[in-house]
Amino acid sequence: MVAFRPLFRPMPASRSPAATPFAPSRLRLSLLAGACLLALAAGQQAHAQTARKPSPYENLRPPTPEEIEARKAEDARRGGPAFLAKIQTQAEFQQLARVYNAGTPLEMPHVLFVIDRQRGNRIYYLDTPRYGLHETFARERKLLPGKDKAALIAQYKDPNRRLLFGTLSWQRDLPGYTYEFWEGDRLTPELLKLADGTVTQSFYAPIQFKTNSTLHEQTAKNAGVKSVTQEALLREQPFLPLNPGQARGRLRIVTSVDNTPDLARDDIVVLDEVPIWLPPVAGLITQRPSTLLSHVNLLAKGWGVPNAYVRDAAKTLRQYDGQWVTLTVTGNDYQVQPAERPATPSSGTPPPKAQALLPKPDLTVQALKPLDALAVRDSRHCGVKAANLGALKSALPPAASVPDGFCIPFAQYAAFMQQLGVAQRVAALEQRADFKTDAAVRRQELAALRQDIQQAHPDPALVASWQARWQKQLQGRGVFVRSSSNSEDLPGFSGAGLYTTVPNVVQADALTQAVLTVWASVYNFEAYEARRAAGIGQDAVVMAVLVQRAAPSDSSGVMITRDPFDASRRYVTYISAKRGLGIKVVEGKRQAEQVMYSSWSKAVQVLSKSAEDTQLVADAAGGVREVALTDTRQVLNDALVARLAAVGRQIKQRLGGVDQDIEWAVVGDQLVILQSRPYVDGRR
Repeated sequence: MVAFRPLFRPMPASRSPAATPFAPSRLRLSLLAGACLLALAAGQQAHAQTARKPSPYENLRPPTPEEIEARKAEDARRGGPAFLAKIQTQAEFQQLARVYNAGTPLEMPHVLFVIDRQRGNRIYYLDTPRYGLHETFARERKLLPGKDKAALIAQYKDPNRRLLFGTLSWQRDLPGYTYEFWEGDRLTPELLKLADGTVTQSFYAPIQFKTNSTLHEQTAKNAGVKSVTQEALLREQPFLPLNPGQARGRLRIVTSVDNTPDLARDDIVVLDEVPIWLPPVAGLITQRPSTLLSHVNLLAKGWGVPNAYVRDAAKTLRQYDGQWVTLTVTGNDYQVQPAERPATPSSGTPPPKAQALLPKPDLTVQALKPLDALAVRDSRHCGVKAANLGALKSALPPAASVPDGFCIPFAQYAAFMQQLGVAQRVAALEQRADFKTDAAVRRQELAALRQDIQQAHPDPALVASWQARWQKQLQGRGVFVRSSSNSEDLPGFSGAGLYTTVPNVVQADALTQAVLTVWASVYNFEAYEARRAAGIGQDAVVMAVLVQRAAPSDSSGVMITRDPFDASRRYVTYISAKRGLGIKVVEGKRQAEQVMYSSWSKAVQVLSKSAEDTQLVADAAGGVREVALTDTRQVLNDALVARLAAVGRQIKQRLGGVDQDIEWAVVGDQLVILQSRPYVDGRR
């Protein structure tokens, strides 16, 4: 059995945190609230993906009488000092520490502290399991008046505040100790310098400041205080749970998905990096960190299969290559255990599943439809992607815009496929035993079908209408030719990355070929397999095409209108971004810049910096080309993050209050929205 265990780097006695090692704290300070300790402890786990611990303010409620009595009993049981003015040994740190995720790789030992500026900058290191919150201690000691909420908030916002509320923790990956403040704390350089001197003088070991927001990073720089960033700590993490779950399957270490045509539904795949596409599998482990919002990660979340980043996974799991195992991914650990091979392996056949019903298409609408004329209800003939963009085109300005375009409706696709006899051909294939059971056969037959579709000749009158609309409405400028089927962007099936987009089409003949390519992508192997696994009937799928003016993006990315790691944090927007066109963000081959923005704290937290050294740009001759980045890789500043989050909230409200997965771009100073689909979380 392989279980991910805490790794301990031996340290001198003066630096070692404990005989039983503490793994990194990964704390996001969450410091406000009035609930008691036991109310907070229930069900809380620290979040590895965002370097934060749970915030008591996020689920605020008053303590019950039972909880108050339990708190008193806990105080009596613990004994020992309620606080210390100094921590002089590792044992004293342990005595005061509270630990989240005990016994896992993400174990989080930390001690709350309060600095009272009115009493000569006196510091109190709190018995943290006893108090749980800074506020509890401050009110008990009469440092805060009564239950005045304004006085409490001032301790985070007012530059002349009386109290500083912080947390001290052990960071295994530095290794060493850090202290930090809630990401919404409006620290000034003067307050930080005061805190740095006070903590340094009263703590037994070397310690440094950990920043929890871009404001804190700038404050540390202005104060001349040495710091470690949240992004730097996350970069060192050897494990990230991208989608918790459990699966049994055959573990396979795969160098390249493209060169492994026999991947099956019951494979647990270990990859060197996140691929651009992947057929449905039982579980996924990558040994390089990637963007949470890559198409493959979104698909894994939609499938509800376990998915994790594990550093050096291929080496760690080599002994299980080709063996049947059970993979378990939780929010703070992963485990691989040997499992019995089933009596009848699937050989690529998904388990029986009820047929998922697709929205019934309206094939009576045959005319091309400009985006300006589309509303949400028009998904019946143009698909959710085109319909949502049509609804947003008039609703978003001036905050953002949607590039102009037009829809080739379902009816034109259906008539063309009927002319080619595609439905009959697919039905005949599905009767063949080898097609049912052999993924390699399916891949080969579907490739042949796509080729025949792409080489067919549509009605010249249709072709002329496409080209005329392109010239008249879009002035013959470069366009992206995109899928808008009835089997994507749905509440229970995102279809992210399954169908083909043809970028930057600049010639009339290329436009026709691009439409045929998008139509043919209904039978992309990965699309067919994903629908098969979801129980979607292949004969129910129809494809509309969105022809949309190309946006010459300076930067682009994806955002989710809630915290994707914690569904309760709906005031958080998660954003990933890279320079240039957005294809590189959703392909996920290299890690993007990733940030979180809280409309509550107004803080921007950087989770990762872009690992790209190139960007994609539109080619004047058509298509895209890759060029080297000549300046900074940084994509987002705080003002842009706040603008994007505001637009995301506006889109969510316009599309029925459902959390959205949004593709965006920046052209000059203008925000551009390229797609918005319901955010699918298969765990829910």
